[in-house]
Amino acid sequence: MSEFFKGIDKIKYEGKTSTNPLAFKYYDPEEVICGKKMREHLKFALSWWHTMGGDGTDMFGVGTTDKKWGASDPMEIAKAKIDAAAEIMDKLSIDYYCFHDRDIAPEAETLAETNKRLDEITDYMKTKLAGKKLLWGTANCFGNPRYMHGAGTSPSADVFAFAAAQIKKAIECTVKLGGKGYVFWGGREGYETLLNTDMKLEQDNMARLMRMAVDYARSIGFDGDFYIEPKPKEPTKHQYDFDTATVIGFLKKYGLDKDFKMNIEANHATLAQHTFQHELRVARDNGVFGSIDANQGDTLLGWDTDQFPTNIYDATFCMYEVLKAGGFTNGGLNFDSKARRGSFTREDIFHAYIAGMDTFALGLRAAVKLIEDGRIDKFVADRYSSWNTGIGADVISGKATIADLEKYALEKGDVTASLTSGRQEMLESIVNNVLFSL
Repeated sequence: MSEFFKGIDKIKYEGKTSTNPLAFKYYDPEEVICGKKMREHLKFALSWWHTMGGDGTDMFGVGTTDKKWGASDPMEIAKAKIDAAAEIMDKLSIDYYCFHDRDIAPEAETLAETNKRLDEITDYMKTKLAGKKLLWGTANCFGNPRYMHGAGTSPSADVFAFAAAQIKKAIECTVKLGGKGYVFWGGREGYETLLNTDMKLEQDNMARLMRMAVDYARSIGFDGDFYIEPKPKEPTKHQYDFDTATVIGFLKKYGLDKDFKMNIEANHATLAQHTFQHELRVARDNGVFGSIDANQGDTLLGWDTDQFPTNIYDATFCMYEVLKAGGFTNGGLNFDSKARRGSFTREDIFHAYIAGMDTFALGLRAAVKLIEDGRIDKFVADRYSSWNTGIGADVISGKATIADLEKYALEKGDVTASLTSGRQEMLESIVNNVLFSL
């Protein structure tokens, strides 16, 4: 098998003083932190769609990098991607990968022929990616023109049936490759105008499709997690999976809340006008934290730029939430990230991944220190201490009635004096103090 990345050796950890661009400065996969190796804390995954297929094409221009990997026939290209991915993961010490069905095998003229291609390619993956793990699989039910009005939410029952068949096969591929997660991303599950939309029927049908998928997957032995990936807009103007809170409401309404967790993406959080940490906190507080699409957007742009993460603060607060949630179980950190259009060489793939992996490694180190430092946790505990005794404890326990609270308030009089400062600036300074002492 030919080497795709000649001149690039296995990327080693050289420490923060290293100036070698092809070395890790903060990510040491074998280093033990809080009883676990860094590779176990972070569970990095290669994204097939961006890394193996994304060629820099955007709405203003064609691709700037060749992602055919030296092949020409569509199926040979698909196999070459697997060979190249194996080399990338080995050289970067990445243990996991993720894919959409159409990322790994090209769609044929018929569904039956497409499924045969998937069988052939997944057989090849089992051999070539032995030792690597599938973090999650999913189906691309948004790219083909048949899905112009949605898949599970399509006004056409025929399209709904086709999507169900495609998802069934994607689940089978996920199980075949040992995947521990399956993601629903509603790429076109939303609407452009309510003038032509039966919103209730569309959401009812989406729930029906999810229930069918769960029941089938369990029947063939899938024991992993199902995820929904929230996103507010793009490509549709209003997507039904707007943010984590919206998805939780959907899941509870349809009785799916015991089956699904969240796959949170940083760039989707900011598109919903939330912080990355906010979406993770909502998921954690509601017991639906699952997996993460690790990337970042550009605050000067209003769309999903899927940049490799380099924001240390975001990574720190992300890993703070992950640690507080008890760490990953079946989920991990998938780099749903693409090198910039102008970063078109094969070496740039390594620079991009090194940047992202080092960023989250530094975020992990900082989050551990924040928790060990204890000042922030203590401040929060002290701020809410009035709920531990007296009238606060009576409210929490259910002992106090609204009449009791009225009596208490009448006797207490003005309560302004009970307020304390939120000390936001002090807390932000503590974060800086911890982060820059690493």
